[in-house]
Amino acid sequence: MKFFFSILFLVISTSIFSQKTNYNTKKGYIAEGYDVVAYFKNKAEKGKKEFSTTFDNVKFKFLSKENLAIFKKNPHKYIPQYGGFCAYAIGKTGKKVKINPETFEIRDNKLYLFYNSWGTNTLELWNKEGAEKLKEKADQNWTKNNK
Repeated sequence: MKFFFSILFLVISTSIFSQKTNYNTKKGYIAEGYDVVAYFKNKAEKGKKEFSTTFDNVKFKFLSKENLAIFKKNPHKYIPQYGGFCAYAIGKTGKKVKINPETFEIRDNKLYLFYNSWGTNTLELWNKEGAEKLKEKADQNWTKNNK
């Protein structure tokens, strides 16, 4: 019985502590399956299932085996900020809002994703209302809400 509880504790603690960030994994993948490396080449492109990997218990898809290899060398560089939720919403309200994976910005060598639907493009609002100030607020909100 003691062995059973030891195994149960190990399973529960592994599942609780293995993923440190709350990720937006709509459609089962970060960035809805778009290639996070391609964003850094200023392209929003869907990844392919045959070029996928898991990092921090989250699935990622890539357009090519080259992009997959690039990601594996330095995954932290390519992970979207705020777990892949809308950067504007995190900055403005602290709420986790879905994104349009084709609406993005690379700022200070980091990937930010945005909501863009029904006539609301939050990337435009992000820039109009002051991206640097919103980014600072988003950093604070994300840290406070993900402890």
